[in-house]
Amino acid sequence: MSETAIREKLHNFLEVANGRKIRAIYTMLESDIRESSLEFTSEIKAELDSRLAEIQSGKVKKISKRVSRQRIQKILSA
Repeated sequence: MSETAIREKLHNFLEVANGRKIRAIYTMLESDIRESSLEFTSEIKAELDSRLAEIQSGKVKKISKRVSRQRIQKILSA
């Protein structure tokens, strides 16, 4: 089974699992979850908030993931 299929099955299970099962799974994975959590500094949070405000105001135009990938591929192949 592919990793994507496993992720989807786990996600679907977590959506309908009862509280006891959710707590048991969390307990088993708690240390891994804590290690993988991103913690942003106040400077990074301020920068992200600023960029989001620019996007929401229309000052900065968003591009699609497809266009972004094309631009990255062009840079990498140069």
